[in-house]
Amino acid sequence: MSDTADITALLARAGTGERQAFDALLPQVYERLRRLAHRQLAGEGAHTLSTTALVHETWLGMVQQRGLSFADRSRFLGYAATAMRHILVDHARRKTAHKRGGGQPVLDWQAQELPVEEVAAGLVSLDGALNELAELDPRLARVVELRFFGGLSVEEAGDVLGITARSVVRDWRKARAFLHQALQDDA
Repeated sequence: MSDTADITALLARAGTGERQAFDALLPQVYERLRRLAHRQLAGEGAHTLSTTALVHETWLGMVQQRGLSFADRSRFLGYAATAMRHILVDHARRKTAHKRGGGQPVLDWQAQELPVEEVAAGLVSLDGALNELAELDPRLARVVELRFFGGLSVEEAGDVLGITARSVVRDWRKARAFLHQALQDDA
């Protein structure tokens, strides 16, 4: 049985409340969650929230959710990406609560690395723009969440959303254009 099939089977069993399956799931997905978290936190300045802390906070949040179940590995990773987004935005809000953006660099939301402490104000602005986008087109916002915050590939994002890779690419372009404009207007 492949790793993906193993993970899907464990997710199904964990979704029924089987504690052993949930415990067996962590070693199977931990490295992937670490890669997602590392991608989010890579770069200079991200010193107070480590990759390990982000993975553990995400995992603990998922463990505490009652009735949490996933159809497959892709949907699990999509959920983890969303959870990481919320943790990062909450962390950024705490960082800027007393600073209110004084001297914060502008967020390059298209960058491959996200140094949270350096771009906290921009991350909060991005979250606001992403929430606006979600009101207009939830799928476009979800594509951004999966690709930018979750680090999922075009194919993985398509699996999570149940759409083709070509649709993901098209949605990604539309979402980036909207966010670019929204962040320009906010500045």
